[in-house]
Amino acid sequence: MTAISQGRIRRAVLVSATCALVMTGTAALAACNEDPDAGTNGVGKLSAAKVQSRTKAAAGSVDAVRLSGTVVTRGHTYRLDMRLKPQGGIGSVTSEGTTFHVLRIGEQLFLKADAAFWSHADGAAGKGGDTADKLDGKYVKVPQGDPAYKKFSGFTDKAVLLDGLLTLHGTLATDGHHEQSGTRTIRITGDKGSGGTLDVSLQGKPYPLRLVRGGSAGTLSFSDWGKDFTVTQPPKNETVDYGRQLPTS
Repeated sequence: MTAISQGRIRRAVLVSATCALVMTGTAALAACNEDPDAGTNGVGKLSAAKVQSRTKAAAGSVDAVRLSGTVVTRGHTYRLDMRLKPQGGIGSVTSEGTTFHVLRIGEQLFLKADAAFWSHADGAAGKGGDTADKLDGKYVKVPQGDPAYKKFSGFTDKAVLLDGLLTLHGTLATDGHHEQSGTRTIRITGDKGSGGTLDVSLQGKPYPLRLVRGGSAGTLSFSDWGKDFTVTQPPKNETVDYGRQLPTS
């Protein structure tokens, strides 16, 4: 073996060792492998605009998804844990330390919360707590004309919610290979992150897995794509039809 070939071998070993020491996870794959997209669904090779288009198509191709995380809107922070599909949705929403449950079946929307939640609603406290006690732990039907209907039904509408969330703002760009809960992803950004970032799966269908909304407007994770669930009408003895308008929280 010549001195030149020995030198080449030593340099190759040194590069490999250095790469292994300083890089970990999928970043190591991107930096050390010849093709970081080997064995993936191939969207990592596409432009950011095409990745966004493909992930929207993938999200729309299946009915069910679980969405969890935070949404900040109009100065209010909502922590969501929702399961969504076209026929309805179910889950919980936490805001200002209070948690309530949301259930939508078709056009019917129900809120379920404890007496403490309802006691802070206008009209409930002024009735000596009677209204709050009656609504405690019940599925309260929300009239479609009530302002709460539009606000909370939006949290259960898969098509509307995802269409808005999965659109990054500003100039789109890719931001390398990453990993979310053990799944390799390609990350795309809007205006270098100020318009949001989205991690898209490189395994199987290019589903969106994690969204950081622009303007510090929350972070959401997506899971259980295509995993069906059941939404059922609550029992009549656990349901309250409050009337034309709910107490306003």
